[in-house]
Amino acid sequence: MPAASVTSRIALSNIVLATDFSEASKAALQYAIDLAGCYEGKIVVAHAVPHEAYLSVPLEPIPVDLDVFWNREKQSLAEFVSQGSFGDVPCEQVMRRGELWDVIGDIIKEKHADLVVTGTHGRHGFKKVVLGSAAERIYRQAHCPVLTIGPEAAAATRTKWVPKKILFATDFAETSLHALPYALSLAEENQARLIFLNVAPLTPYVYKEVVTVNVRRRLEALMPAEPWCTPEFVVGFNFPAAEILQVARERNADLIVMGVRKPGAAVVTSHLPWSTASDVVSAAPCPVLTVRG
Repeated sequence: MPAASVTSRIALSNIVLATDFSEASKAALQYAIDLAGCYEGKIVVAHAVPHEAYLSVPLEPIPVDLDVFWNREKQSLAEFVSQGSFGDVPCEQVMRRGELWDVIGDIIKEKHADLVVTGTHGRHGFKKVVLGSAAERIYRQAHCPVLTIGPEAAAATRTKWVPKKILFATDFAETSLHALPYALSLAEENQARLIFLNVAPLTPYVYKEVVTVNVRRRLEALMPAEPWCTPEFVVGFNFPAAEILQVARERNADLIVMGVRKPGAAVVTSHLPWSTASDVVSAAPCPVLTVRG
């Protein structure tokens, strides 16, 4: 891919926050607010109410004013939103009954979302990671980028989030390069240090120097012709997820940006298959922005 001559500013006017009221969701809310404030955007806080079996009324739908479960969830949504420091950021609350992706997917389309933000462990427990399979379903299927806040990022003590060190992990496949404009734009917008990373296949020691030189040249070609920052180019030899996480920790990254494949797409040449993305998202020390190819 040739070097870009101009970096287009991405638009984050409409941000959907998918919440289950967990601690991870609370952390994700503030990240969403910080981004919306930077991009003069608005936030839609979305919650999917699961279907509940009401044995006493098996056939007739319960009126909303008598639906105890619905009203409890509505109250929880209001309390959740009240904890956010929105400032001048507009916020809308949307709550619907249905399966999580059915609800969130519809809201993404209706609100013309530029970004979805979600936490990673919630009512399904940590062992399920990424909201059970829920957050993974969101970033696999959403047509817009998804910012996922993992357990470690959610637990970190922080003030206003400004990504000053951004790690862009790529395998040079078209799928991962869909994420490049977001990495470039966010880095320029925040005057951040941009770290390009490729995890090369495990290579005999005698060939590592040659491979490193060649891969580094390919990474350098991804940087705009007129650079606005001093980038860093890293070539790793490891399992992809392990290397991405290690580099993120060593460089104290504030954000990881990576591409992910569409559901059902063949994963033959990619160094970033679904399992890698899941491993990175669930264990990252910082938020992870995934962009579906």
